[in-house]
Amino acid sequence: MTDLGELGLSSYEEKVYRTLLVTGAATAADLSDASGVPKGRIYDVLNSLKARQLIRAQATDPTRYVAEQPNTVVDRLLSERTAELQQEWVRYRDVANSVRSNLLPTLPADGSIWLGTLGSKEMQTALEEHIRTATHSVHATVGPPYESAPSKPLKQEVDAFFAGAQPDVSVSLLFSEQILETVPETLFDVAEEHAAEVRIRVLPEVPVSFDVIDQTVATIDIPHPQMVEDRIGVFAVNDSDVVGEFERQFQELWAEGVPLPE
Repeated sequence: MTDLGELGLSSYEEKVYRTLLVTGAATAADLSDASGVPKGRIYDVLNSLKARQLIRAQATDPTRYVAEQPNTVVDRLLSERTAELQQEWVRYRDVANSVRSNLLPTLPADGSIWLGTLGSKEMQTALEEHIRTATHSVHATVGPPYESAPSKPLKQEVDAFFAGAQPDVSVSLLFSEQILETVPETLFDVAEEHAAEVRIRVLPEVPVSFDVIDQTVATIDIPHPQMVEDRIGVFAVNDSDVVGEFERQFQELWAEGVPLPE
């Protein structure tokens, strides 16, 4: 494709326009002969070029046609192409918006939110009952808001956590380094009393606190908007895809963790 073709001229239009640049004013018949455009097509081509203001017609008999200046023609063709591309962009944007709306995942229907601050009575009860449902394993990350929490509510939640753990359940805990400075010293004693196996690893930072029970239920702490040392509740979900993703994330973090020294 030629450059003028790239800018929007058909092969016949380009032949006629280039011929006019050489011949100057010419009749349709002369242009057909000089350009090689068939006489049955010449008027359609001339009318198209004229409508796009790339040539102009003189008031003669027979009518003669004159080419507009090349710079003017190129600018007009560029404007046409710009407008066409803008329309294409709008169309593709609309298509993209439609695709986004069709691909957005639906929220899992099976889920609930437990409202309650860190260490509150309702959250201690909910946490204990939640952990009691485990029959095989509990995988949990411990980061915010526990890192900044006072020792009393933190101890209350730790006690509730292990009070609900069945004797034959395996517990894997992934702590942030900061949590080791805050967690009650009695944690490990309580853990050994209530769970068959407790494994603990440490990472420099744990972005989100969550747990996965038997790879079937996950809960995620909802940070408090105004208090870094607290939360407003916990979101629980048993959608298999969501739980599976949290389990996958836990395993990746666990692989990076450093085992806690004996």
